[in-house]
Amino acid sequence: MTAERAGYGVLTDEAVERSRRRIGIPLRISPAHITEVTADATRHFAYGYGDDNPLYCDPEYGKNTRWGGLIAPPNFTYCMGENAAPPPTPAQKELLKGDPFAGLGSYQAAMEFEYYRPLTAGDRCHVIRTQVGVADKPSRFGGRTAHVTHDFLYTNGHGQIVTIQRGTWINAERHTSKERSADKQPVPFDPYTDDQIAEIDAAYDAETRRGPRPRYFEDVEVGEEIQPRVKGPLVVTDLMVWHLGWGMQLTPPGAFGIARKIRRKAPGLYPPNARNIPDTVQRLHWDPARAQELGMPMSYDYGAMRETWLTHALTDWMGDDGWLLRLRCQHRKFNYIGDTTWVRGKVVDKVQADGRNEVHLEVGCWNQRGEQTTPGSAVVLLPTRESAVGLPVLPADSLEELLAVEITRHA
Repeated sequence: MTAERAGYGVLTDEAVERSRRRIGIPLRISPAHITEVTADATRHFAYGYGDDNPLYCDPEYGKNTRWGGLIAPPNFTYCMGENAAPPPTPAQKELLKGDPFAGLGSYQAAMEFEYYRPLTAGDRCHVIRTQVGVADKPSRFGGRTAHVTHDFLYTNGHGQIVTIQRGTWINAERHTSKERSADKQPVPFDPYTDDQIAEIDAAYDAETRRGPRPRYFEDVEVGEEIQPRVKGPLVVTDLMVWHLGWGMQLTPPGAFGIARKIRRKAPGLYPPNARNIPDTVQRLHWDPARAQELGMPMSYDYGAMRETWLTHALTDWMGDDGWLLRLRCQHRKFNYIGDTTWVRGKVVDKVQADGRNEVHLEVGCWNQRGEQTTPGSAVVLLPTRESAVGLPVLPADSLEELLAVEITRHA
């Protein structure tokens, strides 16, 4: 009997209902990769997505900015967050046993961030994660799918809300994905010419950063384009450097004996490789043979990488005195090893409301084949010549209060 026939790796009504019963239960997460903001930690994280902004990398530089010292990049919460969830009740423990979608492929589909305060040097961070929604949907790629939305709610060491992160993952049957992928046209992976590499290098060389020169709200015009950023050609080394700064959040952490302890509890996280050695499920991101086993033509990046690429382009454009308030994006196509991504954006509106000077932008990622892999939108707060940017009003006074608001929001 195959795993699929036994029910493993098959999306069922019962699995969707089991998932739905978990809505609102705070989840206890793995230990944070970083427990305290330091210059080394923020520099490693920023370097991992190709950003050497001294605001995140040089404590001396930060002393002369409006922040008075080093701050972390917008998405640094990805590798922080000490668990703030209360211990589950016996009934909740029962609901949280096992993975309703064990054996299915899980693909990051959409992410939304709201940023309220910067994390500063010496800061610690607390997080509550909870599932807030699940939807049973058909898909052209994977047949029947379950779209599961999780909230990640972060505070700084003072208990102030730092970031709200809302993410949706698509859970799809891997065998169905493979069958449907087999009917698709192959993705071309032609070698780059010297001229193409020279074009990419010239784009890197031309990149500038607004930095300490304020970008004033009055000077921005609708239709204005931000300076593009190039990321690629993507190689496995880029993924390794990314992991050095990001850690292995949302993946099995640790090696050797530590990995064995996790494997005893969750053997499905370590499917055997071609030599029958248990290896992490995440290896499809750097092991092309594993990716092809699962119906993909090539290994591919993480959606979170593209999110940092978008914030990189935006923070370089807005300068030290601006504030990134909101970023939304959808990951619609895979970004394969060898692909080059061009990050672009343009101003689509300017709004003055509630004392804020908002610039609304369309942003996105395009590959070298001209395909948009990640469309998105952003809201940036800029200073005027008369006033500095004020940080947003906090949406709640505590994580518990914010969690209740978020559950109601998604109901």
